[in-house]
Amino acid sequence: MRAVLDAVAERLMDGDESLIRIPEICEATGVNYGSVYHHFGSREGVIDAAYNMIFSRLVEDDIARLREIGETSNSLEEYVSAMRPLVELMSAGPDRVARRAMRVRIVAAAETRKELRVLIGETQARLTDEMVRIAEHGQNRGWLRRDVTARSIAVLVQVVTFGRTLDDVSSEPVNQSDWEQAIYALFLDMLNGS
Repeated sequence: MRAVLDAVAERLMDGDESLIRIPEICEATGVNYGSVYHHFGSREGVIDAAYNMIFSRLVEDDIARLREIGETSNSLEEYVSAMRPLVELMSAGPDRVARRAMRVRIVAAAETRKELRVLIGETQARLTDEMVRIAEHGQNRGWLRRDVTARSIAVLVQVVTFGRTLDDVSSEPVNQSDWEQAIYALFLDMLNGS
């Protein structure tokens, strides 16, 4: 079923879900048509599962990088130095615009599809919990403020990243270097003793 989800996810990333045909997916993956429906229940079930997988994948790489920086940094200075390029990467470039747009598209689809809303709700809770653990690690090392909860820090990071989508569609978006400076200033404000 992973091959089916990958094929559907690839098509969702490139186009509209109305163009997805399960027989074409089965032919491309060699998976039996009946097996797909047995496993996912319906065409919408396959699409919802693929959307959920995409929703998670678009954030997991950033979480892994954040975790690695926290675990490999030996000092606050190393931590800050390693975080700056990641903070810039997470907000820059056409790839990031497309990633944010896809996550918004999935959230919008979930507003009218109960099963998808449940799926991404569980995934979002898991992703937030992972971010909380990263923030707690930073707090335990003495690098991040303790007067702000780790959960608040985790949600703030996600809100700022996800919320950038509003400016992505603006006819007068903020200059990228100005945005990076603002995000970096926000990051510095979350440091202990700032």
